Amino acid sequence: MSKLGNKAIYIPKETTVKIESGKITLTGPKGIRELNINDKIFSTNVSKDNYLLLEPISKNNEVKKFWGTTRSIVNSAIIGVSKGYEKVLEMNGVGHRAALKGESLNLQLGFSHETLYKIPVGIKITVDKQTIIKIFGIDKQLVGTVAAHIKSLKPVEPYKGKGIKEKGQYVLRKEGKKK
Repeated sequence: MSKLGNKAIYIPKETTVKIESGKITLTGPKGIRELNINDKIFSTNVSKDNYLLLEPISKNNEVKKFWGTTRSIVNSAIIGVSKGYEKVLEMNGVGHRAALKGESLNLQLGFSHETLYKIPVGIKITVDKQTIIKIFGIDKQLVGTVAAHIKSLKPVEPYKGKGIKEKGQYVLRKEGKKK
């Protein structure tokens, strides 16, 4: 038995779930999301007290491997359309700045040139105080991927802590050269 797959998924009041053959449509205040679920492996139904149940049709070892993962994907989608996901990035270093230019994020990272990052569809980015970047979206995977790609443009170096990091991320600092 899957410990995570057995748990029912709570559906908030402002979120609606529509189940068709192999497709779950989630509608909430933040947006609309569609998920494809193999209806030959899993059966889905909504209980009277607003819980979504995901049950395997046959409980063999192959199906148990996908049960918890599928439940987590559906739960993340429900949280995404009701509350949304947010990542906050901080920039440290002299001359490190960020600004929005239309559909792209303009980053000055201490290089001789500006770095442009095209913002994907479904993601909203805001810049506060030129050094704090906030990434919003309803897709947890897409928000994390965008944050990881922006962080990879200028990783934090361990000596002075310059670069792009997530808010609250611990950076192991090294001692510099001694005289």
